Amino acid sequence: MKHYFYIFILLFAVSCNALKSNKSTEPELSEFDKLISGKEKFSGFLNYYWDAEKGKIYLEIDKLNEELIYVSYLSAGLGSNDIGLDRGQIGNSKIIKFEKIGDQIMAFEPNYKFRADSDNEAEKKAVKDAFAHSIIHGFKIEASNDWSYLVDATDFFLRDAHGVSKRLKQSKEGTYSLEKSRSAFNMEGSGNFPENTELDFWISFKGEAKGREIYSVSSDADNITVRQHHSFVQLPDDGYTPRKFDPRAGYFGTSYKDYAVPINEDINQRLINRHRLQKKDPEAEKSEAVEPIIYYLDPGTPEPVRSALLDGAKWWNQAFEAAGYENAFQVKMLPEDADPLDIRYNVIQWVHRSSRGWSYGASVTDPRTGEIIKGHVSLGSLRVRQDFLIAEGLIAPYDKSGQNNAMEEMALARLRQLSAHEIGHTIGLAHSYASSTENDASVMDYPHPNIELDEKGKISLENAYAENIGLWDKYAIRYGYEEIPSGENEEEYLNSILNEANEKRLTFISDRDARATGGAHPYAHLWDNGKDVAVQLNHLLNVRQKALSNFGENVIQYDRPLAQIQEALIPVYFLHRYQTEAAVKLIGGLDYSYKIRGDNLKEMNIVPAEWQIEAANSLANAVKAENLALPEQLLNTLYPRPLGYYDNRELLKGRTGVTFDAIGAAEQAASMVFELVMHPQRLSRLVEYHSRDKQNPGVQETLEVFEEILFNQKVKNNYHEAIQLSTQSVFVNQLMKSIQNGSLSPLARAQLTSTLNGISTKLTKTNYRDSDLKKSHNQMIINQIKLFMESPEEYDVSPIPSLPPGSPIGSCDY
Repeated sequence: MKHYFYIFILLFAVSCNALKSNKSTEPELSEFDKLISGKEKFSGFLNYYWDAEKGKIYLEIDKLNEELIYVSYLSAGLGSNDIGLDRGQIGNSKIIKFEKIGDQIMAFEPNYKFRADSDNEAEKKAVKDAFAHSIIHGFKIEASNDWSYLVDATDFFLRDAHGVSKRLKQSKEGTYSLEKSRSAFNMEGSGNFPENTELDFWISFKGEAKGREIYSVSSDADNITVRQHHSFVQLPDDGYTPRKFDPRAGYFGTSYKDYAVPINEDINQRLINRHRLQKKDPEAEKSEAVEPIIYYLDPGTPEPVRSALLDGAKWWNQAFEAAGYENAFQVKMLPEDADPLDIRYNVIQWVHRSSRGWSYGASVTDPRTGEIIKGHVSLGSLRVRQDFLIAEGLIAPYDKSGQNNAMEEMALARLRQLSAHEIGHTIGLAHSYASSTENDASVMDYPHPNIELDEKGKISLENAYAENIGLWDKYAIRYGYEEIPSGENEEEYLNSILNEANEKRLTFISDRDARATGGAHPYAHLWDNGKDVAVQLNHLLNVRQKALSNFGENVIQYDRPLAQIQEALIPVYFLHRYQTEAAVKLIGGLDYSYKIRGDNLKEMNIVPAEWQIEAANSLANAVKAENLALPEQLLNTLYPRPLGYYDNRELLKGRTGVTFDAIGAAEQAASMVFELVMHPQRLSRLVEYHSRDKQNPGVQETLEVFEEILFNQKVKNNYHEAIQLSTQSVFVNQLMKSIQNGSLSPLARAQLTSTLNGISTKLTKTNYRDSDLKKSHNQMIINQIKLFMESPEEYDVSPIPSLPPGSPIGSCDY
């Protein structure tokens, strides 16, 4: 028995030694491998690991001192146009590089605003060290191996990278702070690829809601959650050739200061933003591209919108064909397994909001060269309904004859143009606001629907919007994308393209010059039509009167509350608002171009006096009582709002409580005109131009046109008289507001003061035949002017309710 026991002990000892021997031969795991053990790995450009148990993201950094592009997006937004935090919105885009310092990896953002494009390394370093760079994050090294470092990147991603809380505070919607305990990795929106790494996160905020908008779009206004997306992207290779920026060409640009240029050259270097595009056969007149530009449409877009957006997007191939390419611009549906935020896809995204709002064309651009890496279009889904609403009001389609398809056809035509317009921004193009006066030469203008009266005087929407790319667009694409023939001087060749466009009377004028408030250019406007803007204003007033004369129950569908007639009325009542902005710019206007010394663009000239007076007359026509009054049969259909259909932002704010304020509507329409005419910069220009040439109308000559309509024209009934008296008050109030404006020139202020005194003198001569209403009104104005003159700075001018929102009427971005 003892022998068996000894044998057992011996065997056990041998076994233990064997086990110890085997265990000692197994390699011990490194700290790196221990850390990634059990975590889900996402392999690609930058490997990352998801620790589901602890809710952590580890980033593997194996590209030290190599520059890459970092971009953040808002992948799921708030759905409010007013707040401006939309799904798909591109946030910060920057170049970064990872550098190891001690036990940390620093994410550096180099400063490419200041450079020395030189072979002299010391010269480069002198500029580099002169200006601030940024370290956007420091990562503690958790483990390393021979070729990479593992860092805990959770805090970097679980932050408010898009500035949501700041935006909410700026828009007075409330004060919010990041809630990390309710923020987490979103695997569904993440992925990893050879040239880009994509990570998506739920980001939550806690705060105290204060604004109406945040309540209207959130399930719990004090606790809101969005998604923020992060992209790390490999820099493009050196095969891209930057192209010089020219202010006449219509492109967005990338600029920087180059301290290495000779002192006789401009230190500011400017490049256009554009996609990379090269011909397969550079010598061929037309050739396919080495890699075509492809845009992908969001599959969440419904029909018939989907087909309209695809059709409009494809228009750009016409422009690229004019630049010598075959099928170089393509549009496809986004693959089902693709994420629209993936940097590899140029996308057209269909974005929903609680109210209509702007659409956007944005790009991820290499800040070193201006090369566009990704185009990203965001189209607001409610925009199409605004065009549909305008069409309903214009043609009153809902009678017993059946459904009229004109509204949908007009709305879809607008969507085609909108798709082309926003894509235009993402391929580098800026707004071209003179094109509507040049036979719709560019989709980069803001088009107002072209509304016609046929031979029977009936409203027609048949030619509401253009259906193709414009002639200017072809020249712009030629400038940006056409390959320069071998042996040609690039600058001379590009100049020849712009000179050819100018010979065809095509002009590029962009945003600042097109704005009605202070703008002076007679041809660059938003949402206007026609070369002669004053004539077009009178045409629109005629169309408007025609539509209002037919207005009634037929503008809404059966089984809807009659109160909803107001929704269709407002865009028709203010149908002329943008043509008004166009016409007013003739007054004190200046015709000019972005001329460069030695080119063939036109010289600068003050708008002819007769054009200015014509514009003043057309604007005065817009404030006649007969044009501001609504037909009696229409007023009798404007019912108060029932339960469940309360007032909203699209309706007029009046003084009559629940009923429609017909006189208040006239006041607002008149105020729109007077505020534009008496803009301080416009009045100051009138003073200057009149002093340089007495043929040019001055402030008094311009305002006399309105005084004649407001104070001397006879009206046909008491309703029209009430409107006329109300517009007189609005005119006087605007005179006072303009006098109080600190930016108004002293000479212009003197002229307005003289006009105000003249009105007071005129109204003191009350006719004994005047109505009691008119007598009391005149006395009120006289008293107001007297009080104002005693202390202009302290006088409290009566406010006029603001107009319902007009922009966007179905158009684009700013």
